[in-house]
Amino acid sequence: MKNLLLRINDVIYQACIWVAGTAIVVMALIIPWGIFARYVLGSGAGWPEPIAIMLMVLFTFIGAAASYRAGAHMAVTTFTDRLSPAWQPSISLLVQLLMAAIALFMTIWGIKLCAATWNQFMSTLPTLRVGISYAPIPVGGFITLIFVLERLFLGDQSHRRVVNFELLEDSKEAV
Repeated sequence: MKNLLLRINDVIYQACIWVAGTAIVVMALIIPWGIFARYVLGSGAGWPEPIAIMLMVLFTFIGAAASYRAGAHMAVTTFTDRLSPAWQPSISLLVQLLMAAIALFMTIWGIKLCAATWNQFMSTLPTLRVGISYAPIPVGGFITLIFVLERLFLGDQSHRRVVNFELLEDSKEAV
């Protein structure tokens, strides 16, 4: 059961990396187009900036979940490093519980925010609902909550190598 959960979380983790990476690449292509259209073509397009902002929100919340699992998220350990080794596991547990509370808050209140703004449309993109633009908040919170629970019950997975399961299945068939 543990291996199945780790495999599922590996897939979620890799999906987060791909989504965040794609968002950053698309954003890096959209912004120069907006500058080119405004200063070279002389007619600024209205869509590049709001799309780039939405991609940044997507990158931030989904990428934060992935970096939390990878152990690469910002962690200030100045205080905990100075504690006696006897206290460090307790403080680590407290930190994980606080992270779970924050992730749960993001999920619940993010869903409420999306629902409250669902019938509003963006002024710069009139076909796009405002609630969709806020969707990365509860999605990122839920994924972070999954990774926090994984860390609490299955241990820190940041040093474990994530296996590409498609290649693993192909190698089993070849044998």
